[in-house]
Amino acid sequence: MTDYVYLDNAATTFPKPPEVIEFMTHFYATKGVNPGRTGFDLALEAEHVVLDARQALTELFGGNDRDRLVFSHNVTDALNLLISSVLEPGDHAIATRLEHNSVLRPMYYHGERGVSVDFVPFDSHGYVNPADIAALIRPETRLVVMNHGSNVLGTIQPVADVGAICRRNGVLFAIDAAQTAGLVDIDINRMNVDVVCFTGHKSLFGPTGTGGMYVAEHAEIWPCRSGGTGVKSALKTQVREYPWRLEFGTLNTLGIAGLLAGQRWIAAHGGVRTICEEEMVLARRLRDGLEATDNVTLHCADMEHDHLPVIAFNIDGMPAEQTGNFLDVEHDVITRTGLHCAPLVHEGIGTANHGGTVRFSIGAFNTESDIDRALDAVRDIAEYARQHPPQTTADAGLHAAH
Repeated sequence: MTDYVYLDNAATTFPKPPEVIEFMTHFYATKGVNPGRTGFDLALEAEHVVLDARQALTELFGGNDRDRLVFSHNVTDALNLLISSVLEPGDHAIATRLEHNSVLRPMYYHGERGVSVDFVPFDSHGYVNPADIAALIRPETRLVVMNHGSNVLGTIQPVADVGAICRRNGVLFAIDAAQTAGLVDIDINRMNVDVVCFTGHKSLFGPTGTGGMYVAEHAEIWPCRSGGTGVKSALKTQVREYPWRLEFGTLNTLGIAGLLAGQRWIAAHGGVRTICEEEMVLARRLRDGLEATDNVTLHCADMEHDHLPVIAFNIDGMPAEQTGNFLDVEHDVITRTGLHCAPLVHEGIGTANHGGTVRFSIGAFNTESDIDRALDAVRDIAEYARQHPPQTTADAGLHAAH
């Protein structure tokens, strides 16, 4: 195997547990038929795997009815379905400036079609004040969508407080749990969440092309899509019952099998809290090392409040892309640079016009030696940047372009 350090787990966790790959291979080789479309034994066995995955994820989110666990292609697909199904011209919606483009772009789209949208800022530590959301709610406010954990800054937002505000005002509240599902405890009842949208290929340890949403029992969403369900085929309209109300066409059964295996792997390794605590030990080691390195600027990484094992930084005088190239080519440290599909975050921390940031994101398979190797690499690059500062603004731009 190539000798590298993988610190891009916020993009997708890698490697996936061997148990996940083995389960998927066995499932597709022995039960890779279409579930729910007929009654022969193999189809029923495949359906049981889907139902087991629904149940496991329902329990993960503190839900009570597995039928309200709806599968989709990914969290972007789930968020698009939710936003487009809920909002109509004349409605008002609230999101934050921490959002990923999976929320921003659908909001912009509906904003051009008669929906009023407000984006709440975050403070210098990377957190949203729930009072700022409360101040924006008005009679026509139909939806509040909030990033649970920032994919850029790693800050975990006070969603329970925001959810309580929405509940008192009768406003539907949804969270984007792309970065937190499988890594942070999520209880929709305790956190006053109506809809949790998730992806499968990050800390749930499933494959790409998987995700979905859990819709609380009291929340009602009538979809903007329709299609085949395998049940009540004579109906001219979409089936009203869950999960078929929000599922369309043949499911990614292979991916769902992987999600089930991922849940079993998490449980076998101590559960969500244990895995998160182990990753945060490494994150603090990494944060401390970066903080002690000259010419390195950290962004919202004090970790005094709830935080993911995600750290954004820059080397002074060096564009983020150039830092990432050095890490990759010279040191075999894999990371992510740029705007991370969250441009408003970078506007907020002042990096939007400077190529964004470098992001280190730790996963379950990282070790102390990985962290130390990444720190040695950053120290080496930071020293190089100190000795070779850009001569002009044009030079800095040239570095960024390459």
